Amino acid sequence: MADLDRNDIEHVLWAAGVLKDTPRPELLKNQVVASCFFEASTRTRLSFEAAVHRLGGAIVGFADGNQTSMANKGESLADSIKVIGSYAHALILRHPAAGAARLASEHTDIPVLNAGDGANEHPTQALTDLFTIHEHRGSLDELRLAVCGDLRYSRTVHSLARSLCFFRKVRLTCLAPPALSLPADLRAELENAGMSVHEANSLEDVLTDAEVLYMTRIQRERFTHKDAAPPTAPFQLTPAALHTAGPRMQVLHPLPRQEEIRPEIDTDPRAWYFQQAANGLWVRQALLALAITRDPQLHGGPGH
Repeated sequence: MADLDRNDIEHVLWAAGVLKDTPRPELLKNQVVASCFFEASTRTRLSFEAAVHRLGGAIVGFADGNQTSMANKGESLADSIKVIGSYAHALILRHPAAGAARLASEHTDIPVLNAGDGANEHPTQALTDLFTIHEHRGSLDELRLAVCGDLRYSRTVHSLARSLCFFRKVRLTCLAPPALSLPADLRAELENAGMSVHEANSLEDVLTDAEVLYMTRIQRERFTHKDAAPPTAPFQLTPAALHTAGPRMQVLHPLPRQEEIRPEIDTDPRAWYFQQAANGLWVRQALLALAITRDPQLHGGPGH
């Protein structure tokens, strides 16, 4: 998210809205996008691939890093990116190592879109989250956001929190077990940027005040043998708990969901997580279009 500022974020969200309202099925005609997923993904990979197809582009790549030359022949990520970059006009990368997308961008001249790098960041998910919140509220300023669950390893939380530093008077309330709390360096970064950051002890503490409740699963795949066994979901959103929330509160979740949100909540009008996932298509269309093309309709948005 450090590669963007407020104008950039608002431009992406505006472009996503334009593409959601007005399909552009030939915008990426004759353009090739490489989709390189060294780590498992469902929504991010498929929404990126669908975005390319819906814009008229072609996509190449892989969804299983174990079947690559890196895994089986010892090729470095840098060499892989140099080669793949010569085949495509943009590259989508998910990798288990923090900083992999940054490294990739240093070894190719084509745009690199970070689809998640380890426990570090997930900027395209953060932009999807912002689009979904903005779609409901009409603004990102003065937002009261509660994040709940695994805040240590959740890269979606890290990117979302950083992105909100660009907006005024955001209040962030954190609810997590002590072992999974927001990293201290990230909290310091947010507070130095002027964000109000608070701790809560229970869902009841946050439901009466939060405008957006952002639930996350326990990131069990991030735990190593040196870590204690990952805990089960410490907080669960139930219909009974949701009764204390306001009628316009949004419940978001980057998915996949485990036991932290009861399925009965899916029909509640405050449950926005499936719309949130659907919005990833439009946000990723906007990112691809802005990265690859010089389309005057999309490049003439707010602040540009």
